Amino acid sequence: MNPAGLYTLFYKEILRFGKVLLQTLIAPIITALLYLLVFGHVFEGRLQVFPGVSYTAFLIPGLVMMSVIQNSFANSSSSLIQSKVTGNLIFILLTPLSHLEFFLAFMLAAAVRGVLVGLGVYLAGALFTPLPVQHLGFILLFAFLSSAVLGATGVIAGIWAVKFDQLAGFQNFIILPLSFLSGVFYSIHSLPGFWQKLSHFNPFFYMIDGFRYGFFGVSDISPWLSLLVVGISLVAVSGVTLLMLKTGYKLRD
Repeated sequence: MNPAGLYTLFYKEILRFGKVLLQTLIAPIITALLYLLVFGHVFEGRLQVFPGVSYTAFLIPGLVMMSVIQNSFANSSSSLIQSKVTGNLIFILLTPLSHLEFFLAFMLAAAVRGVLVGLGVYLAGALFTPLPVQHLGFILLFAFLSSAVLGATGVIAGIWAVKFDQLAGFQNFIILPLSFLSGVFYSIHSLPGFWQKLSHFNPFFYMIDGFRYGFFGVSDISPWLSLLVVGISLVAVSGVTLLMLKTGYKLRD
């Protein structure tokens, strides 16, 4: 391991999104608050998903995790595609960093951005309604693991994409639909049987459901099953990412 090199690349990625906080931090928080205002206003008092939990309170953890998911992915994927298009990726590849260190730097920086945006959404949402905290460990664990999964997925997308429109297609046709259809705004038990079963193939559902359990102590499925699925997802996408980096797939062209 090269700790100094790993930290330098990680710090470079932190500085990259830190230079444009209006775009990388403030804008996603405002977007999540708009969802909260619209859906909270429409369904508050008309819909109760968990006993004793208001719809607005139910909605906030989902919006927090959706923000974590989308922004973790956006950070690593946008950084790589920008470096590839501008041609400065070669300067990173020439450094004495292993593929593991390269991966960890991008993934951890993406996790930092995702968690920061999620924290901002949580603090802003807490102004509307207080949230209980039943299991803090689950909250922290799901926040980190989920942001790591999407950070690694962003590295895969950034390596695979050659142009910005390819990356936009990956985000618009895979990441966004999976995040919106993962139980952010509803419980899957309100869906017909076929769509309930289909939701169980969406890894984002387990991230949101397990994260929400940390606040209310209630979830659609066992939080331990959710933790297992998220953990397996992290191992799987990390393995694919490391293989792509080790073989130089679309990086040495």
